[in-house]
Amino acid sequence: MEWMFLPYRRYAEFQGRSGRQEYWMFFLFNVIVYTILGGFSFASFVQSRVAGGLGTPGNPLPVGGSIGLGLLGLFALATFIPSIAVQVRRFHDQDKSGWFILLGLIPYVGGIVLLIFMCLEGTRGPNRFGPDPRDPYSANVFR
Repeated sequence: MEWMFLPYRRYAEFQGRSGRQEYWMFFLFNVIVYTILGGFSFASFVQSRVAGGLGTPGNPLPVGGSIGLGLLGLFALATFIPSIAVQVRRFHDQDKSGWFILLGLIPYVGGIVLLIFMCLEGTRGPNRFGPDPRDPYSANVFR
């Protein structure tokens, strides 16, 4: 559970390294939250639609769906910077520049390339970005 919240504690920290476990647990937490909030909004809109219309003058948008969409937007804004930071640190773990994150802007293949990079194992031992996050003894190398 600690791995899911570690990127929030390192909110805008683009220095250092993050291992695969930290990245994928953070990703899993985001998928769970987006699913819950999206499901809540969707269920509220469906319930309103079954009840007789959506967004008509006599039947405005459902409050639950609007709240759910608002929470979803707030969570997306709050997660934006930590998501970028953990991806940059993940590239640092592989001894690559954090600018590799811009590969995601390439249409069609950019996301696939990023997925492959996020699955690759990091550099063993310390590299130019810091100590190995998997090795607790290498932390003393740079101090």
